[in-house]
Amino acid sequence: MARKEFMYRGYTLEELQEMPMDNVIEILPSRQRRSLKRGFLPRQKKILDKIRKLKNEGKQGNKGGKPQIIKTHCRDMIVLPEMVGMIFGIYNGKVFVQVQIQPEMIGCYFGEFAPTRQKVAHGDPGMGATRSSMFVPLK
Repeated sequence: MARKEFMYRGYTLEELQEMPMDNVIEILPSRQRRSLKRGFLPRQKKILDKIRKLKNEGKQGNKGGKPQIIKTHCRDMIVLPEMVGMIFGIYNGKVFVQVQIQPEMIGCYFGEFAPTRQKVAHGDPGMGATRSSMFVPLK
């Protein structure tokens, strides 16, 4: 069975990538459309410049077969069709989380893919951890 072709609001990925930026903005959800109509922030422009520079170099600047990773602290950048296939290091407050952009991510924010909080998993108290653990039978 053939894999289903990706469609975003009735457009294929190739059509989205060839479309002018203004037309892409018009088909995004309202919050993203409002944000992009106001223009890109300087830090967002910097990311777009890096993306376009890598695209012009060809094959995403492969050096020794490894794809180029674009590191960024900009978590409010919206995923655009021209970013599909690239790898970003998105800062979560502690480390850069590597995220490969898939077509399904178009219209989402970078921050959605690099969670800033982890689930707290408290372990069982060890022997001597508390006063009550003195009376826990040994296993």
